[in-house]
Amino acid sequence: MNQRHLLPPGGGPAARSGHRPAAGFAARTVGGLTGRAITVAAGRAAEPGGLRFTERQLYYETCRVLSPGSAFLRGRIAGTPAPVLRLPAFTRALDELGRASVPGLLPPPVAPPARPSRPEGAERSEGPEPDLYDYGLPRLLLCQSRSIAGMLLANHIHLEAACPVLAADDALPLDPRMTAALERAGGATVHVLHDASPAGVALPARVRATLGPLSGVRVVSLGLVPRHVASLRLPTGRGPRPGPAGLGALPAALRPGEADWLAGGRFAEVAAVPPARLLRTVLRLTKGPRPPRDSLWSGLRGLRGTGFMTWPAA
Repeated sequence: MNQRHLLPPGGGPAARSGHRPAAGFAARTVGGLTGRAITVAAGRAAEPGGLRFTERQLYYETCRVLSPGSAFLRGRIAGTPAPVLRLPAFTRALDELGRASVPGLLPPPVAPPARPSRPEGAERSEGPEPDLYDYGLPRLLLCQSRSIAGMLLANHIHLEAACPVLAADDALPLDPRMTAALERAGGATVHVLHDASPAGVALPARVRATLGPLSGVRVVSLGLVPRHVASLRLPTGRGPRPGPAGLGALPAALRPGEADWLAGGRFAEVAAVPPARLLRTVLRLTKGPRPPRDSLWSGLRGLRGTGFMTWPAA
């Protein structure tokens, strides 16, 4: 946490009265302020309609509560500010508050069990509806983060977008029946939601390589990329600089400034996007553009080129 969130030295009432504060007073004060900020942040993250959110999303929302100016600057001044609250301090405050007392907070994700191998030619019998894969699958969403995939599922994005949501590490390589369903749909799209990090921006290419030559199946990145991070003013971190292999895996479509940003070890997480905005964006991009709403005028315009009662030319 920045020093501006701490009490100034010598400025408290105990210091003015000549009594030394008890050990840990500042830490307890900061912890109490952080706990109250977490409570406010949880209410904001759940809006509208009681959304579910991950612990990391709650962390970034707490940073926005402690830095109210970031909401005003977001979308107006490009930049990538550092988080105003250190993650260990947030974790301690959340432990003291109690995770069970935070409405909407999802539990940590659990990795699914490893898929058992089966002999060549053996019938696959697991699953209540084995004929589900006999239909075409027009779209699929793969998430780099298992937590984000669970958050999207908890908020029913897979139902609204009619799009299965899977974590990339758990789903790759895809079940052969799923790849066949993608190919059967004709023009199917595999959407990839990833962090703005060297491993994240390289994930779509890894998905393409894993899928192999599937006829008519596109792999599309939903982001994040560094340009999104700057425009949204998302908090960023800095990790180890990628090696030659990591730099070589960066997409050629990146702008030079974006490649330099990633080469410096900078990164931003999808979890830094406000939950409601993330859900709206994923839903809009996976479903595609909305069909035009029927109205009297759209119907009249459609009559100009159809049937024998066409719009008069003169």
